[in-house]
Amino acid sequence: MKRLSLLVVILWLFGSCLRSQSPVPVAEVDCILQPADKAIFEKLRKEFGDARSKDPGELVLAIGKFFLETPYVGHTLEKGDTEKLVINLRELDCTTFAENCLALSRSLRQKNPEFGDFLRELRFIRYRDGKINGYPSRLHYFSDWIYDNDRKGTVESLSKEIAHTLVPKKINFMGKHTDSYPILQRIPEFVPVIAAQEAEISNRMTWFIPEDRLAVVENKIKDGDIIGITTNIDGMDISHVVIAVRFNGRIRFIHASSKEMKVVISDQTLEEYLLNSKMASGIMVARPL
Repeated sequence: MKRLSLLVVILWLFGSCLRSQSPVPVAEVDCILQPADKAIFEKLRKEFGDARSKDPGELVLAIGKFFLETPYVGHTLEKGDTEKLVINLRELDCTTFAENCLALSRSLRQKNPEFGDFLRELRFIRYRDGKINGYPSRLHYFSDWIYDNDRKGTVESLSKEIAHTLVPKKINFMGKHTDSYPILQRIPEFVPVIAAQEAEISNRMTWFIPEDRLAVVENKIKDGDIIGITTNIDGMDISHVVIAVRFNGRIRFIHASSKEMKVVISDQTLEEYLLNSKMASGIMVARPL
């Protein structure tokens, strides 16, 4: 009897050890989401069962088209003073549209993808070094987003290769306009952290493609490339984010439009959009990997 009891204890301990070595999913208590977000992921998983056979850019674009007509809603990541991973596939702005498409493409390309895989990919893409450590750890400037994600291997930054033109200004918009960011007013100790990040971005060699050169290099842009629209607004790097889609040999784009208030495919070519915008100065290009 004693031997039997001892055997049961040993087997229980052995089983416990095996369970402790199993992969631990991302805890949903660290996230803000709704059941509808999981439902959308499940729909995507069924629709893109062949994701592993697709080119990364092709898959990003296909997922972008899946979200056509999804409502545009700004500031969906601002959910209080404690930074958490916000999941919202129901409402998108231009940046969350692009990064969700990238995160979804990377998770759906995994074998037997689960919702937790998407959470991990989104956290890895959205935050500096893939780690949540308060509001300043989020990649607020999209040129910094491209730089960090190029280092992490989720995208390849192509602006230098395509045009070899340096961004000619300093980045300091958030630090100089704290009144536009309620959390910086509520937690002023974040301001010097943001300012230090802005100084680092400004001292970095950052490349872009000027709008007057786009026609010459447009053939180097592929479907699914993530494009940041650079701006002449003082202190800001990128004012809009889109995904490239080619029509009749010309680059147009799919984006979460604040004008249309939904995800749409542009009527204009990318070149027309840039030349008709008073704020746009060019583009930065990041290719999904």
